[in-house]
Amino acid sequence: MLEALARDRIMVALDVDRTRALELADILAGHARWVKIGMTLYYAEGPSIVRAFKERGFKVFLDLKFHDIPHQVRGAARSAAATGADLLTVHGLGAGPMLAAACEGAREAAEACGGERARVIAITVLTSMDAPALASIGVAGPLADEAARLAALARDNGTDGVVCSPQEAQAMRQLLGEDAWIVTPGVRPAGAALGDQSRVATPAAAIAAGASHLVIGRPITGADDPLSAFEAIVGELVRDA
Repeated sequence: MLEALARDRIMVALDVDRTRALELADILAGHARWVKIGMTLYYAEGPSIVRAFKERGFKVFLDLKFHDIPHQVRGAARSAAATGADLLTVHGLGAGPMLAAACEGAREAAEACGGERARVIAITVLTSMDAPALASIGVAGPLADEAARLAALARDNGTDGVVCSPQEAQAMRQLLGEDAWIVTPGVRPAGAALGDQSRVATPAAAIAAGASHLVIGRPITGADDPLSAFEAIVGELVRDA
């Protein structure tokens, strides 16, 4: 039971080209439950890459971070959900009507396709950003306050949860309740390189803080043995549960 839950909490970020992404999927099939497809891979390959992972039995987090006028975002969410993706992202900075439009697009796709509705979660503050980066775009208050403000806006406009750094996970759980999806990038096993992440935590610490799912890319995909790296993280989560 604990092991199955741990596997379902890890979303492997496949920020690589199609050939390598499918190689990794075949290595991890039967072990990992989720893969994350970002902009680079999706824009290069289109909807077929989602179907390729679904055919291999994975749940797909399609992380395109919609941010446009509500009409465009509604259509984008509808099209993205229709690929079979299970989870979509939208920028909280787009304001309430845009957030609600993303949720409506996902509902429309489910009604048209007859499947389960894709979940929609809102980006709060990117994990590559810190306080000086926020100040450079005119957000002068504490980073945690900005994340909480955007999370409340997302909650009030129908989203299923948020993306935030592990450092905000505990506050997000308290704000959004036990059923919210709290997805945390910036997760690094002890000793792993930080890459371009500014606000990080270990997998066990992120879950303890309140995260429901962890996005982990390079510590798995860049490892000499990706399956062993993945299983080591599963083991850490089970051990510290």
